[in-house]
Amino acid sequence: MTKDFEVLVVPAPGFTVEGGARYGVSMVPEEMIGYLKKVPLFEGLPRHHLEELAGIAVVQGLGQGEQIFFDGDEARGLYVVVSGRVKVFKLSFEGKEQILHVFGPGEPFGEAAVFAGRHFPAHAQAMEGGKVLFFPKDAFVELIRRHPTLSLDMLAVLSLRLRKFTHLVEDLSLKEVPGRLAAYLLYLRERAGGGSSFELDISKGQLAGLLGTVPETISRIFAKMNRQGIIRSQGARIHVLDPERLRRLSEGEERLP
Repeated sequence: MTKDFEVLVVPAPGFTVEGGARYGVSMVPEEMIGYLKKVPLFEGLPRHHLEELAGIAVVQGLGQGEQIFFDGDEARGLYVVVSGRVKVFKLSFEGKEQILHVFGPGEPFGEAAVFAGRHFPAHAQAMEGGKVLFFPKDAFVELIRRHPTLSLDMLAVLSLRLRKFTHLVEDLSLKEVPGRLAAYLLYLRERAGGGSSFELDISKGQLAGLLGTVPETISRIFAKMNRQGIIRSQGARIHVLDPERLRRLSEGEERLP
């Protein structure tokens, strides 16, 4: 079941929010509005719309490994990461975990189930301690009805999410593991601004789950890439030495010996 939570921000007029257990985490109104301005989903909204969003938002503190919702739980609302990271994943009957997405600060999750179905189609769990904002379904849908611009912003976010998920399916079904890893490293490099070095944002075990393999295989591929001068890894710091070869590996033009 999804966690219950306490309403920690006073709802805007006309909205009601269901509550439950206590979390003891709060954000003052100006802090909340300042944060919402930075969320791509709400970027560009006028002040009064942000105030309404802040009025229905609930701040939920999370510990490392804490479950946010389970596969099949009723979709009671959507979430936005404030701090920390959240993984969304599926489990096989044998208990094997396949990570579908890793979300960081500013990214929403759970929104598709709110609008397309009654239940969450996967599990969500905190990868580290942090906070999320929870927006109850009924209040959020009512806000969208009043402000259609918000729905257009959500369509853009969902379109990007679908594109990323399509790439994941393609990688898992068509590419060998070195190609999947190369593609992910290029994605991290682009996200970090295209420089020659960046931080690996998840553990090798979590990376293995994301790429559909096991940690030992990831370690072997990293070692090969280091020996062949494609990358240099120093703990979580990755230095790209040969971006062109990394690209060829990611696109299947070259295989890692």
